[in-house]
Amino acid sequence: MKDFSSILGAYLKGKRTAVAAVLVSFGIFLLVFSLYSLPWEAVSYASLLAGVFILVIGIIDFAGFYKRHIMLKKMENSITVTDYLFPTPKDLIEADYQHLIKMVDQNRTELINQKEKAFADMVDYYTTWAHQIKTPIAAMRLLLQSEQSETNSELLEQLFKVEQYVEMVLQYLRLENMSSDLVIKKHSLDDIVKQAVRKYSKLFISKKIKLNYTDLNYDVLTDEKWLVFVVEQILSNALKYTSAGEISIYMDDELPDTLVIEDTGIGIEKEDLPRVFEKGFTGYIGRADKKATGIGLFLCKQILNKLSHTIAIESEVGSGTKVKIGFDDAEIAAD
Repeated sequence: MKDFSSILGAYLKGKRTAVAAVLVSFGIFLLVFSLYSLPWEAVSYASLLAGVFILVIGIIDFAGFYKRHIMLKKMENSITVTDYLFPTPKDLIEADYQHLIKMVDQNRTELINQKEKAFADMVDYYTTWAHQIKTPIAAMRLLLQSEQSETNSELLEQLFKVEQYVEMVLQYLRLENMSSDLVIKKHSLDDIVKQAVRKYSKLFISKKIKLNYTDLNYDVLTDEKWLVFVVEQILSNALKYTSAGEISIYMDDELPDTLVIEDTGIGIEKEDLPRVFEKGFTGYIGRADKKATGIGLFLCKQILNKLSHTIAIESEVGSGTKVKIGFDDAEIAAD
């Protein structure tokens, strides 16, 4: 009823000029009839007939107004569809407005198509680049491994970081269409985590960081490739910000189905914790270190969301960080 009243009010507001004209006309007729001392019965009867006629015309016009309003409200739900049908225009001005709207929509669609094509071309270019750059990286690795020296070892370590950034670029580009790349199966969490640990084994040794690994004995319904990438990113962060101490990997005793990767690194400021998963956010530590990209944890969060897993971080500056990955929310079917 409230909506109907507001629609009626809007209708009367739009017709206020016509309503005012009708009222003034009635006033003029009544004044003229009174000046000529015409019988009030005839005046009243004529006024009643005119009033009924105007009321019927008003009701018909309001019904059309109400129908058009409802049609436009329904169009809001399909506003993304460009080939929508407007109500038949009542006059030239309304037809002009509809024409302008269609022109604006056509220009908007063309701009969107141009932007989407440009973005697709950019993704294709960077994807090709990321794949092609792996060839010289592999060649450099073979050359550096052919001769053992301290310099070559340092160069190999830096080359490993380059590979990690290239892999991050690839995963970032694939993230948009990640769903089509998923292969959901039951996997041993031990196998997944050990793949990441083996990848960073040399970094553990070079930084003399102790690894405390407890057998997980847990099977998870997930995509192996994407979850390995997430674990690698978390291990990479733990190693990057842990200059001495240890990294522990275990299943949480209190939270079921939860993997914990804990380090004794520099930690994260309390005020930065709510924003660590935002794209591009580096926080106080990242700005001071000047090595953070603000992309790693963002990718982890987005990937785990699509895998129906969860991630949470607990940290204290100077004590270390705990990253908890939960697998109990998986609502996906295995192949």
